[in-house]
Amino acid sequence: MREVRLAKKRILSGMRPTGKLHLGNLHGALSNWIALQNHGDYDCFYFVADWHALTSDYAAPDDIRANTIDMVIDWLSAGLDPAESTLFIQSAIKEHAELFLLLCMITPLAWLERNPTYKEMKEELSQKDLSTFGFLGYPVLQAADIIMYKAYGVPVGVDQLPHVELTREIARRFNFLYGEIFPVPEPLLAEVPKLLGIDGRKMSKSYDNAIFISDRGEALQKKVGAMFTDPQRQRKSDPGRPELCNVYTFHGLYSKAETAAEIAPACRSAAIGCIECKRRLAGAIAEGMGPIHERREHYVCHPEEVRAIIEDGNVRAELIAKATMAEVREALKIRHEL
Repeated sequence: MREVRLAKKRILSGMRPTGKLHLGNLHGALSNWIALQNHGDYDCFYFVADWHALTSDYAAPDDIRANTIDMVIDWLSAGLDPAESTLFIQSAIKEHAELFLLLCMITPLAWLERNPTYKEMKEELSQKDLSTFGFLGYPVLQAADIIMYKAYGVPVGVDQLPHVELTREIARRFNFLYGEIFPVPEPLLAEVPKLLGIDGRKMSKSYDNAIFISDRGEALQKKVGAMFTDPQRQRKSDPGRPELCNVYTFHGLYSKAETAAEIAPACRSAAIGCIECKRRLAGAIAEGMGPIHERREHYVCHPEEVRAIIEDGNVRAELIAKATMAEVREALKIRHEL
């Protein structure tokens, strides 16, 4: 087990295991996690938020366990290093549930009802019944996840800022009532490229429009071939607008700089058609994802290695969580021994 240097600032973030990770997850979150890990000044904790998955998927939890392993495999394949980052599972650390319960006692209902993403998520997942206390109160569980480890920062995109701000308010309220136990975490904003799905909407598992990290070969080519392009370009002879084309956005991430620079004027002058443009993109993605796919194949073939990494991360996380909860119980005058 590695020794944590106290001089490092602690970072914490998590993902819900609600399905396969896609390229939007890779570029929107994972790449930032890896950059923070490799920065050298941070002690990074990344967890599988399986209890959070139940807030929306409580009626169909059968896939959560398998998704958990698959998600950690994607993390490792993308570049998270268990020697540098602590990777663990939320439900393995029971102290998260205890702190969540205690924070519920002090969190005003109005704070949860004004959460701007609450209605947005209900609309996005309108096919599910989300009129539950668990779904309304998930930001409190999220706050427990973060302040349990006394995190200095939480890497987020702009759309997730309200979540971090609510965590900050809960931490301040706890400290005001019971004493300075928790640092107030800072949001660590990351520039997230806007990657749309193959149908032109936000890339999402729930929309069935995602290119998954695990997609390769024919599956990858088929999805890239189905990507929406400039709607005004009906024929190959029509001039295109690459700045409005999602395919060109992906070229900027995966193609060599000179290739992307060639494609833009060729698209505008109709020197290249959408089919050829997509064919080149599929090849560029396959090449760029090659090292990730190789590492992924290794971990898929060695599940015992993945489980050992998770168990070690659980032990690391539990040591900190137990110490934190000892402080919390003392602050609230709650003791197990009378």
